[in-house]
Amino acid sequence: MPQQQPPAVSVIMPVLNEERHLRNSVRHILEQEYAGEMEVVIALGPSADRTDEIAAELVAEDARVHTVPNPTGRTPAALNAAIKASRHPIVVRVDGHGMLSPNYIATAVRLLEETGAANVGGIMHAEGENAWEDAVAAAMTSRIGVGNAAFHTGGQAGPAETVFLGVFRREVLEQQGGYNEEFIRAQDWELNFRIREAGGQIWFSPELRVQYRPRPSVKALAKQYKDYGKWRHVVARYHAGSINLRYLAPPTAVCAIAAGLVVGAAVTPWGLVVPAGYLAAITAGSLPAGKGLSLKARAQIPLALATMHLTWGVGFLTSPRSLARKVIASRRPAVMPPAAGAERAGAE
Repeated sequence: MPQQQPPAVSVIMPVLNEERHLRNSVRHILEQEYAGEMEVVIALGPSADRTDEIAAELVAEDARVHTVPNPTGRTPAALNAAIKASRHPIVVRVDGHGMLSPNYIATAVRLLEETGAANVGGIMHAEGENAWEDAVAAAMTSRIGVGNAAFHTGGQAGPAETVFLGVFRREVLEQQGGYNEEFIRAQDWELNFRIREAGGQIWFSPELRVQYRPRPSVKALAKQYKDYGKWRHVVARYHAGSINLRYLAPPTAVCAIAAGLVVGAAVTPWGLVVPAGYLAAITAGSLPAGKGLSLKARAQIPLALATMHLTWGVGFLTSPRSLARKVIASRRPAVMPPAAGAERAGAE
């Protein structure tokens, strides 16, 4: 009996200013250990570097690679444009600075079949290419850096609230109308929230690993984490039940450190115990996180940790209510699958 051909896969990539990593990222896709048909759809934002030129070269070199324009430069708009231009029943999201492990797609397709999940995802495995990026990677994969987030630090396979990137069944994306384009960040969480509301399952598995290249400078890392904090507060206002102590830790630290500095400068030096204690904590926490790294990388881990924590906290605290109101106004109700909708109607 002939072996059944695996389902065809569409890989979608939103890219903007990715000249450094785009070619390598696409190579990791095209060299996947997967027997099924594959296409790669790259959504091109208005880059200021050679990203478009490199993408054109990739299209000329391999007929499986295609591009679509994304004039807004926004990630959710890019993802929706790529989904619309793609055609296969399995949709794999990859970023322009993400490198799939060799059996990533085969494993994800198997997990979709085994679990019946609507979306599966795994570990965001940060790896640097220089001392600073190694320091950021260490911070991003440590509990002192990101808490107990399974897609950063690992964990047991099972149902999850959200996952890194994601491998979807196309019919689920089409049922939900794709990504909400008002979510400039946290669009994955919002889509997965609707999928779960509609009865779909999101599945995390440590078998799935994507190499992730950290931001190359303190300034870029600070902007990334300030945006994360800002949009996490939007999510908290969008869905009050989504907040937990892990998300409140950075803004609490910012307030405590600021208060300690003010008291220390204006009232008593004892106020400086709080910022000094924070500095001591991240310095001590960086020691296990930096195991095996160069001395230069280990020395920069406290800076990476402080940048991540404090800018995330500032972003959370300064996130405007007007942004949350705009996003809440764009709220899309979860769309039930036809069978589930019929069952619900019958029950009523």
